[in-house]
Amino acid sequence: MALSAKPYLQRITAHIDENIARDQHPYNVASLRWLDSIDFHADVTFFIGENGAGKSTLLEAIAMALGYSMEGGTKGVQLNSAREAAPLHAALRLSKSYKAPRDGYFFRAESFFNVATYMDEVRYLDGYGGKSLHAQSHGEAFMSVLLNKFRGRGLYLLDEPEAALSPNRQLAALSAIHQLVQDDSQFIIATHSPILLAYPNAKILQFSSEGIFDVAYEDTEHYAVTRDFLNHHEHRLKRLLAPD
Repeated sequence: MALSAKPYLQRITAHIDENIARDQHPYNVASLRWLDSIDFHADVTFFIGENGAGKSTLLEAIAMALGYSMEGGTKGVQLNSAREAAPLHAALRLSKSYKAPRDGYFFRAESFFNVATYMDEVRYLDGYGGKSLHAQSHGEAFMSVLLNKFRGRGLYLLDEPEAALSPNRQLAALSAIHQLVQDDSQFIIATHSPILLAYPNAKILQFSSEGIFDVAYEDTEHYAVTRDFLNHHEHRLKRLLAPD
């Protein structure tokens, strides 16, 4: 029986100095304070949690440990950021598959503008559908990356990819992710989207003040709050918007 190449990234283990200043970022983030190890799903692993819970910080650290710039893009795009990178990436040890992925990309919504500008400057548009990413809306640009740049048999890190996507585009993204999974790809995604989180059999990791732990889709706040609001929106709005 042939071994599966996936997951390309099997596990991360944090080796954090005992004398580290745990009152400083990122170790003052509750979910990361006592980070030990995380195992990844062969297909899709989601990071979820409240704003500031540490999911994007950890995803950035994983990306940098893999050789990506903190701004995102391919490993060939090494942009300098105005802000200093969190030191967590240096503490991570990566357990990988016997086989390296053929493709890879780190997409982060907050700095994708900088990557798009760089692509224009170096006049490399072939991998993005032949059209400047700045000539497209944010949502169109991300879909161009997903549909044109991602070639399959890859390891893809996505930070809040739904930020500029309409609900219909989120469904289209979900379909594209599935096609890439079928083509031997692995995804690690930080998201707030209950649509993306519905991907079948994905591993969902909740970042909270109690640490990082597995959670089922229907037990996520994203699912529960969205379902409750859609089923009782008139009542919920009446309570939310009622005068004091």
